[in-house]
Amino acid sequence: MAPIKLHVLDCGSMSCDLTWLLLKAGRTIRPRAEKDRPVEWYPCTTHAVVVETPEGTLLWDTSCPRDWETRWAPTGLQEFFPYDQVSEDEYFDSRLDQIGLGVADIDYVVASHLHFDHAGNMQLFKNSNARLICNDKEKEFAFGYAGAFNGAHLKADYEGLNFETVSGDTEILPGITLIEAPGHTPGTMSMRVDLAESGPMIFTSDAIYLGDSYGPPASPAAIVNDLGAWYASVEKLRGIAEASGAEMIFGHDAEQLRSMKRAPEAFYQ
Repeated sequence: MAPIKLHVLDCGSMSCDLTWLLLKAGRTIRPRAEKDRPVEWYPCTTHAVVVETPEGTLLWDTSCPRDWETRWAPTGLQEFFPYDQVSEDEYFDSRLDQIGLGVADIDYVVASHLHFDHAGNMQLFKNSNARLICNDKEKEFAFGYAGAFNGAHLKADYEGLNFETVSGDTEILPGITLIEAPGHTPGTMSMRVDLAESGPMIFTSDAIYLGDSYGPPASPAAIVNDLGAWYASVEKLRGIAEASGAEMIFGHDAEQLRSMKRAPEAFYQ
């Protein structure tokens, strides 16, 4: 049987005050108009993952959209998370093309959660044959509020799409397990992929933003739906990683992402 092949798609960076990702005494959150004042303005990297298996090709997250400036305008998020560190080659659709894949080649699209920087290209799959999957609690929240947006959930990213849901920890394909890890949002998930050569990898998404968030001790971020659930999810993931020897890949860690094998030049298997 052909081995699993895993591609990490580096989709460039948003810019943001590091306080959004890591709470620390003395920081204040500022929009980009004030980014030249003394503050830690961080390259908030965004990535997607493609996992090719004998049973189908799975896409994990879809990064930010090309029209971020106008799409995010109703929320004001474009002022705090401008997607301004991205080249033409780094946009999500360009990255897919670079590894020889198009929308029609994807069998599963899994949303770790439905925030604007993870579900930004979900609409590309609206008329495809791909199965769209998220956590049941995430779907309930994301489709259940009134209005066009709620915090970093933006209905324009996912309205009109038919999501299947999973609950709890779920093996979605042989060697690929979705791990329920709420706290950041009601239905945030992480993903474990067991690779023959590289060993297990856990993509935390925003269950853990950064290596500095992981600790120990764990350090929360400004954007947390349920702090108690967040701490519990971090320790759950830590337990899985320690028991399995899995490498943890954090949701927005620029230094870590830039040290990894990245598409199209390299992949994991």
